[in-house]
Amino acid sequence: MSRVWRFGDNVSTDAITPGRYNLTKDPAELAKIAFIEARPEFAREVVPGDVVVGGRNFGIGSSRESAPLSLKAAGVSGVIAQSFGRIFFRNAVNLGLPLLIGDTSPLRDGDIVEVNWETGEVRRGKEVFQFKPLDGFLLDVVRSGGIIEYIRRRGDLCIE
Repeated sequence: MSRVWRFGDNVSTDAITPGRYNLTKDPAELAKIAFIEARPEFAREVVPGDVVVGGRNFGIGSSRESAPLSLKAAGVSGVIAQSFGRIFFRNAVNLGLPLLIGDTSPLRDGDIVEVNWETGEVRRGKEVFQFKPLDGFLLDVVRSGGIIEYIRRRGDLCIE
């Protein structure tokens, strides 16, 4: 079971890892600054397996790889949003952070849910919500733990 951390539309990578705190590449340190200004309690209270839920354009802005890395390092099991900023989406996949896409309006902050990242099914009690999961090559990359592990295991980046 996972707690939902709910955010709205247009959450930028700067809201996830603000530039003035983004002074390291150490994942453990980045986990401490995740949402430090938007939700100061996030880094203290997030537990492994929790889920970040956003609205439209989650992760817009810069190509800051630290944004998805900080979430993964904080123990977030994945992000569910109505849509994602293009670069955040690719960075998350490349780091092995699962993503689901769909109407997130029924999910509320603090909800306790069970998420199947491969089928896109999210359960809250007896309610079931369906989201679009990653598939094909993108799912293979996430299953591998990210693009580096994917290449390490396969020996190449051939996606045929």
